[in-house]
Amino acid sequence: MHNHPYVSEAHEGKPWFEWCVLGVVAVITLLVAFGYTMVPVMRFVFGYALPATVILAVTAIITGLVRLILQDKSPWKVRSVAFDSFIGIALGIGLLITYFSFFGLFGNIFFR
Repeated sequence: MHNHPYVSEAHEGKPWFEWCVLGVVAVITLLVAFGYTMVPVMRFVFGYALPATVILAVTAIITGLVRLILQDKSPWKVRSVAFDSFIGIALGIGLLITYFSFFGLFGNIFFR
């Protein structure tokens, strides 16, 4: 009789993946806390600085897609496949929409 969700570590995601996601979020948080809203570390990878919000959004979308594609073999498990995928992808898209909407709303004032 398993009519309730599992709350055991045996049924959750892989710690290495969760620590990687935590690492990305922690680095972004520290950089923003020290005033670096554009992540200069990414210049080595992409040739230009990326906004911290975009990196966080892409991280959320990737975790949602990993859960959706790998299903039960996914290293990222919190609840059901549908819940995890929806939350990750929707959070990422929502952050991107919010970030880029500022260019349309306040582009003339702040981004000259």
